[in-house]
Amino acid sequence: MGGVCARFAEDHRPALNFALLVVTYGVYLLIGAGIFSGIELPYEVQLRDELEASRRDFLANNTCVSDASLQQLLARALEAHNYGVSIVGKSRRRNWDFMSSLFFTSTVLTTTGYGHTVPLSDEGKAFCIFYSIVGIPFTLFLLSVLVQRIMVVVTHRPLAHFPHRWAVSKAKFAVAHVAVLAVVMFLAVLFIPAWIFYGLEEDWNFLESLYFCFISLTTIGLGDYVPGETHSTEDNPHGKIYKLLITLYLVLGLVCVLVLMETCVELPQIKRLRQRFYRDDLRELDAETANIIEREHPPDVSEPVIPSVSEQADTLQNGGRPAVPYMLAPSLNGKLNKHDEKNIPHR
Repeated sequence: MGGVCARFAEDHRPALNFALLVVTYGVYLLIGAGIFSGIELPYEVQLRDELEASRRDFLANNTCVSDASLQQLLARALEAHNYGVSIVGKSRRRNWDFMSSLFFTSTVLTTTGYGHTVPLSDEGKAFCIFYSIVGIPFTLFLLSVLVQRIMVVVTHRPLAHFPHRWAVSKAKFAVAHVAVLAVVMFLAVLFIPAWIFYGLEEDWNFLESLYFCFISLTTIGLGDYVPGETHSTEDNPHGKIYKLLITLYLVLGLVCVLVLMETCVELPQIKRLRQRFYRDDLRELDAETANIIEREHPPDVSEPVIPSVSEQADTLQNGGRPAVPYMLAPSLNGKLNKHDEKNIPHR
């Protein structure tokens, strides 16, 4: 029985490894959900109790306002806030001027999608659908081309040059290269920008700034922190330039993250690990691909295969004729006279 199970496990090892991978991912999701629930649920309950107490105090101090009217006002205010319109402090900030719209299109096409600004009209929602159908694949194609061009400089050339020059293992150098690249990327697109946002955004601490950079560049885009949303026109007279710089940062930072991820994927260790989950399928795919190529490009049998000189000599010594006669170079073909031709042995 044990031998049968061992044979079955060996024959279906890639499928079993893949099943284990799926189960591990499911467990990881459950663990994350449990931790988030344990951390955030008490804060939610506390905030809900505080809001309820504030509502009761407001109604007690303002007896002329009914509970139904207050709830109607709050519901309308929350609905408008979900569309990016706030009545707090008589905000004059515009969500749909040109620079804000440019910031919105960049978040849509890069699939970041903060959700702080959304189309209000039916025409805008319909255009967003058609605009994204074309724009998202186009953006992904542009990013893939740009990432591959950058990887030639930052990944492929170093991996092809330095291991041979320094006489080190290519696999070990690749791991060290990824580690150095990760540190540089962390400083360039996460740590330093987080310090900049920490200095510019009055209501953000450093952790919140770092959180915004990470959530944005990984295209999670929760939308709870959006730079420039707390600034009024008077506090930030250069708000449009600020939005433009943030847009450039998001695009360039996303490119850097994709370069790092693609470099990690090309690690020899990662490639060997992936083969554990689909090695048999890959063999079948390779064989099928080879058959397709052979059918589409059959070998050219019209030209004879010329044996080596030693094979021709052995054939002549054994009294046989060479499979393919020797062919003289074109430059010598016309220089032989008849006397030379007679000295050539014929069998």
